[in-house]
Amino acid sequence: MRDLFLQAAGIAAIAVALIHGILGEVRVFARATIEPARLRTLIRVCWQIGTVAWICGGVLLIATPSVASAPARHWIIVTTSLMYGFGMIGNFWVLRGRHFGWAALGAVITMAIIGY
Repeated sequence: MRDLFLQAAGIAAIAVALIHGILGEVRVFARATIEPARLRTLIRVCWQIGTVAWICGGVLLIATPSVASAPARHWIIVTTSLMYGFGMIGNFWVLRGRHFGWAALGAVITMAIIGY
């Protein structure tokens, strides 16, 4: 059962990451006026680095049940939980809890910890 929670956490993490990336492009960068253009590109790439990292974390959570090493399982869950936790706290703090992202990341963390 705990393996199912880890896999569900991974799937949810990938979904949250994709939503993050799409909303960033459609809602944030479509309206933002950032000059010079090179700075705009840099900020856009930095935004999408988070998206890619969250997808990679989700893939690791999905793969964790097939990892035979207990220490590897431990560190995958701890590391991804910290990564998503940082995003959750930042989202809640900056947007004052008015965006669903912090709750979605909190759900990922909760499922990963249950799967521990």
